[in-house]
Amino acid sequence: MGQDNTTEFILLGLFSGEDAKIACFVLFSLCYIAVLSGNLLILVTIRGSCLSEKPMYFFLSYLSFMDVCFTSTVAPKLITDLLTQRSTISYNSCMAQMFYAHFFGATEIFILVAMAYDRYVAICRPLHYMVIMSRKACYVLVMASVIGAFIHSILQVLIIVQLPFCGPNQIDHYFCDVFPLLKLACTDTSLMIIAIITTTGVLSILTFVALVISYIIILSTLKTRSSEGCRKALSTCGSHITVVFMFFLPLIFTYVPTADSVNNDKVFALFYTMIAPMFNPLIYTLRNTDMKNAMRKVWCRDKLLEGK
Repeated sequence: MGQDNTTEFILLGLFSGEDAKIACFVLFSLCYIAVLSGNLLILVTIRGSCLSEKPMYFFLSYLSFMDVCFTSTVAPKLITDLLTQRSTISYNSCMAQMFYAHFFGATEIFILVAMAYDRYVAICRPLHYMVIMSRKACYVLVMASVIGAFIHSILQVLIIVQLPFCGPNQIDHYFCDVFPLLKLACTDTSLMIIAIITTTGVLSILTFVALVISYIIILSTLKTRSSEGCRKALSTCGSHITVVFMFFLPLIFTYVPTADSVNNDKVFALFYTMIAPMFNPLIYTLRNTDMKNAMRKVWCRDKLLEGK
């Protein structure tokens, strides 16, 4: 079992028309620049201000870093492939891309869970917040996220590397992922598809449901609070819930397929690889007074230093 004759794959991409490719090249290039600049702005602002001492922003800085890494595993090749007639990727590069996409994506999911837990403790157990969410606890949660994501990703790769690829080598996608690769294998993969749906798919659904329930508990607890504190907490939780929905819903539709439609998978994948990481900085900063104040301090301080 293993690679057999296939040494490279052909990525069919999103579109075949030349006009659509040029338009998408411009659009995705702008999206990728927005993802990099927006998330790096959040990362530098948090690390350069006192916000890094607060658990919520500690996790947010790691979420922004994962957004940059996650999108960077897919976007550069997607963008450059739009300018080529025939897009190819070597077998080893394909396996590496699949590993890193799953690794950074899964880490992001676990960090979103850590952020929900942080908000739960802050709102439902405020007197114990600083003890429960100590800096050590925050690092443990991030490390657990990374380890969990590594185990998930290496399992995906181990499933694929043992398969023989001896026939067609055209992947009907714009990056290497498990389902499109399973369709190219020269063996029956129906049991593996069921295994992936029951692990990745069910895990995505359970995590999503757990996050939604945790935010429902948080929001119901907020009803008993003062209007000013409640408004601020609602704004924060609203941002978190928006990100959770934008990231998880397309992911669930991809890994719990209701019909055999790869074209829909490609569109859904765009949401969690490009669109969600692009909007995350806007969602977390537009209604967040702490972030806006920190940005003013960090960036105005840099301008003052340059002027000296």
